[in-house]
Amino acid sequence: MAVPRDRILIANAPVSFGAFELTVGTDPRVPDAALVLDEVAAAGYAGIDLGPVGYLGDGDSLASALESRRLLLSGGFFELPFSDPQAMKASVPGLGNLLDVFDSAPPPGGSFKPKPTLADAGSELRRARPCQSARDHSLGFDSDGWKRFAEGVEMAAALCRDRGYEPTLHHETGTYLEAEWEIAKALELTTIGLCLDTGHLLLGQGDPLRALREWGPRINHVHLKDARQQVVDGIVREAAPVSEIWRRGAFCRLGEGDLDVDAVLDALRAGYSGWVVVEQDVLPDPAGSSGQPARDQRANRDYLKARGF
Repeated sequence: MAVPRDRILIANAPVSFGAFELTVGTDPRVPDAALVLDEVAAAGYAGIDLGPVGYLGDGDSLASALESRRLLLSGGFFELPFSDPQAMKASVPGLGNLLDVFDSAPPPGGSFKPKPTLADAGSELRRARPCQSARDHSLGFDSDGWKRFAEGVEMAAALCRDRGYEPTLHHETGTYLEAEWEIAKALELTTIGLCLDTGHLLLGQGDPLRALREWGPRINHVHLKDARQQVVDGIVREAAPVSEIWRRGAFCRLGEGDLDVDAVLDALRAGYSGWVVVEQDVLPDPAGSSGQPARDQRANRDYLKARGF
């Protein structure tokens, strides 16, 4: 059964091509933004995530790049030190810059506006021990930490809403929002919607289907990614740092990992409305081109089309 286009739109993201916060500006193999935009449009996606601010262009150049390819902007990822009040104040201008970029994107024309996708900035401790807070609650916040975290989230959410954008909270490996119990606590303490990232929830030892059942009304954005549980288990067993997630290729094409993609799609089909952003977080292709990432993202789009999305 095909999903109506006005209820769910499918996007991709620069991170699927190796362009994200850890690589843009530091890794010469990151593909050119124009090439990534061309590949995403050619594969049949309706939109693209922003990636690091400036990567796809700013202002008029971004609008032109998207319009010429008939792509919409689905959202933009932004890390914030939610639990540090002073650092949060210093981060507000950066969030404002992200929203300025949103303002310059082509209007959605009755479709979905881009989602400010807000993530916790994490810490060296959490990045050194990823995927472990599900079993070791001592890695998480105490009651004061949760209070500061919630206040920081609400501050950021209010700024986004004042600018006309409804934000979403992204759980991320190596941060203080990683395990199911941490996500549930964040939802209890805040009013923000949740960006369900199926791959990162698998890494955090969680169950995406349970998340859809229990948090469905709060989920206002979806990052759809598959992951190899064997790779994840090895990282947890060895207490390897978060960088190993990308180096070992934890994320894979849809249907080639341990996510029950069809069950997730059935759950989304039953009631979700909004953007579904296909992500396959990888390091840049060694050849410095779109190469294998482009082939993977075409395969991912075809996989979803075959299932009515």
